[in-house]
Amino acid sequence: MNAIPLRLVPMLLATCALAPAQTYTNFIRQIQQPSGVQWDATVAASGSQLSALAINPGGANFQLWTVLSSPLTNYLLASTYVSTYAPLATVVVRSEDPYLTIPRTRADRPFYVDLTVSGLLTGATNPVASESVTLMHYVQSYGTGGTGLNLDRTQATLLTQASVTTNGFQTLTYTANSVPGAVRTKVRGEERFSVFSIADYQAPASQLASQFIQIWPVADGSIAGITQGMLIRFTVPQLTLTLNDLYPSSTSYAQVYMGNPVLGTVGTVIPGSALVISDTVPNSRVLTLQGYDQVFPTDGLWTLELLTVTPFGTDRLAYVSFTVQRIISMNTNFSIDE
Repeated sequence: MNAIPLRLVPMLLATCALAPAQTYTNFIRQIQQPSGVQWDATVAASGSQLSALAINPGGANFQLWTVLSSPLTNYLLASTYVSTYAPLATVVVRSEDPYLTIPRTRADRPFYVDLTVSGLLTGATNPVASESVTLMHYVQSYGTGGTGLNLDRTQATLLTQASVTTNGFQTLTYTANSVPGAVRTKVRGEERFSVFSIADYQAPASQLASQFIQIWPVADGSIAGITQGMLIRFTVPQLTLTLNDLYPSSTSYAQVYMGNPVLGTVGTVIPGSALVISDTVPNSRVLTLQGYDQVFPTDGLWTLELLTVTPFGTDRLAYVSFTVQRIISMNTNFSIDE
């Protein structure tokens, strides 16, 4: 067997390092062209190995898959096509979130696509399939409250396609996502960028490289129990904090400080309000707090803020200002009749 080294494996597996508290199984799938014969091989999170099957004149597709144990979900992380004269391509999608397993970002944040193409030929006698590749951009919504579980990715919408005829590296910047949805800050879905070879007499058009990024909604929240301008006398009221669509990597909490609301102020965290999310999908929670009198050491004007901290910074979800007055002042006049 004239097996070849899988040089793509270290590059592809770099995208699937294990996330804390998550169990993933990774495997490479080799699909022979044009016969469709395939071979699966379980692989570690990094390294290289020889291909299981010899590369025929029609070439072979290599796909990198990772399987999340709970809930059981398969993700196609990347793929490449190898043949006698097909160009080579890599696609890397980046965001401000350093999460390694699957690229992801928030609906209001930009992301970047690094495209590298090599092996393109020029000349009248070269096969057509050796002179250009096609970059395709697909989008797909998860729907309201969706997480992508059991998603049929064959139903994704082809948004754009472009021919690439030169070798080299380029970065595409996307300042806004294209996932369908009326409320742009609340969309959920994914965008996939794939590079395909040109079909010729030996093999059909084949995917040279592909990667997708998940788009998650912007969180929102509310505070109930204390209203704007409220006067608190002796006992603090019960608080209800509602937090919606918390980012999969986030820390949220309620804090208080004296004075009017000022963004960026560091206050005192209300006990029981801290909520740490380390997950693969957004979360929504409702917290009930009571007996937190100790966070108000003195009377006066106070501000309560509901904050969430993500890889993109700190965002204020809700706030309210009120007055604490536990000391009662009495003005009296005394007179003595003699």
